[in-house]
Amino acid sequence: DVQLQASGGGLVQAGGSLRLSCAASGFTFGDYAVGWLRQAPGKERQGVSCLRNRDGTTYYADSVKGRFTISSDNAKNTVYLQMNSLKPEDTAVYYCAAGPTCLALSRWGQGTQVTVSS
Repeated sequence: DVQLQASGGGLVQAGGSLRLSCAASGFTFGDYAVGWLRQAPGKERQGVSCLRNRDGTTYYADSVKGRFTISSDNAKNTVYLQMNSLKPEDTAVYYCAAGPTCLALSRWGQGTQVTVSS
């Protein structure tokens, strides 16, 4: 049974940093892509970043490039999202998801709230 457990959200001031973690189980971690998406109130879900574990390729939304970094610890089946220089517009519920490719993230975990105050 595929399970994804996100953690690390919280309240931070603008310019601050947070690191989100996504602990995965129930599938061969190294064969999958794992990504982060977010959804703010009243807005559509947005892809933030994705890591293709089999070759290490990473993808970022333009709005987070240069500020967010996705990484993985395959020994721990965990993916991280280091978020620096946070802005109020980064406020959202962040979800981790996994799938065969970054365009097919079909399995979702519960979200973690990130709130950035101005």
